[in-house]
Order: sequence, then structure tokens, then C-alpha cells
Amino acid sequence: MSVEDMKKRAAEAALAFIENDMVVGVGTGSTVNYFIDGLARLKGRIEGAVSSSEATTQRLKAHGIPVLDLNAAGPLPLYVDGADEATRHLQLIKGGGGALTREKIVAAASEQFICIADEAKLVDVLGAYPLPVEVIPMARSYVGRELLRRGGQPVLRERFVTDNGNLIIDVHNLSILEPARLEAELNNIAGIVTVGLFARRPADVLLLGTPSGVRELRA
Repeated sequence: MSVEDMKKRAAEAALAFIENDMVVGVGTGSTVNYFIDGLARLKGRIEGAVSSSEATTQRLKAHGIPVLDLNAAGPLPLYVDGADEATRHLQLIKGGGGALTREKIVAAASEQFICIADEAKLVDVLGAYPLPVEVIPMARSYVGRELLRRGGQPVLRERFVTDNGNLIIDVHNLSILEPARLEAELNNIAGIVTVGLFARRPADVLLLGTPSGVRELRA
């Protein structure tokens, strides 16, 4: 079975969490795209969706799914998103697509966070995947030096600007043994908008697509 088939399995499994008249928070990425395609079949049952990126907004609208502003929607019952890495404690690295800040906001505003991924994303320790950090442009060099001091190898994501008009620094060679502590520490560096660690607000349910079906892990 291909990785894409496993992603699709996880995405389809998340549709079981949809309830009538819900406003659904929707993440960003290749696995989430399968979820959006499935959500289109249920669009008559839901009130609409809150999007975490311009790319997701376009895909939702292409399916005729109403896109609502988070400020107007208020607290969300459900958020569905993917991950670049996930642990058994449901702590995540996200932001490979560069939408980490809006993803983190929607996750924080949601009562339940369902993470969907293929089984290869499950790891024992976060950090093999470079940690994305969204940075205010004028702080790029300063933040890079601070990340070096903490043992990471910061690499500017070339020719990339976030939906918020900022830059992404991908931090390589980190072994993240205390994700929540590191998340808090990095968020306190001036110029960092947010980091792609989802540990202080981890997922509530992790759905992993596997060749034999969908494996469900809960916090």
C-alpha cells in the first residue's frame, strides 16, 4: 500500500468525528487535502469550516464548503490537521507547509484536535524532521543566532513567505526530549511568531493510516 493510500485512510477515518451543524477547523497539507475532499460529501450536514491557510481556503471553496472567520465562529468543537512527526504522547512537529501559526491558533481555539497521518510519521523522539519556526523578517539573523546557541542548525526556507508575511527558519539536528519546555523557551525569543512544536496543546486523537487499517491513539 502506498503512503498516499495510508494518508487517505487516516483522513477518511476523521470524518467519523463530524457531527451535524458543526463548524470544523481544517488544517493544511497533503493528508488534510484528502480530508477536505471527504468533507465535501458531508457539506450539507455542517455549518462551515474555519481554515488554517490560504491554500486550504481555496480547496474548501472549490468544494462549495462555506469558510468562516474564526473571530465570528468562536470556540470550535473539532479541528482536523496533519503532522510532520508525532509521538505516542500526541506531541507533534508541524509546519512543513508553512502554515504553523494559523494552525496553532485554530488548534488552541478547538475543543478536540484530531491529527491524521500515515504510520511513518510516528516517532519516539521529535526532531529528525526539521523544526519550522515562523520569524518576523527583521529578526531573522538574531533568531538564527539564538537557535544556534541552543544546538540547532537554522536554515532559512528559501523563496518562501508565510500567509502572514513572515519567514520560516527550519531548524535541523534537534533531539527534542522535552517538547513542551522547548516550545515555551523558543516562543519567548523576540522575533519568533511561533514554532512548529505542538506540545503544550497536543493532539487529542492521532489517527495513523497503516496497510492493515487505521490505528487510533488517544491522549
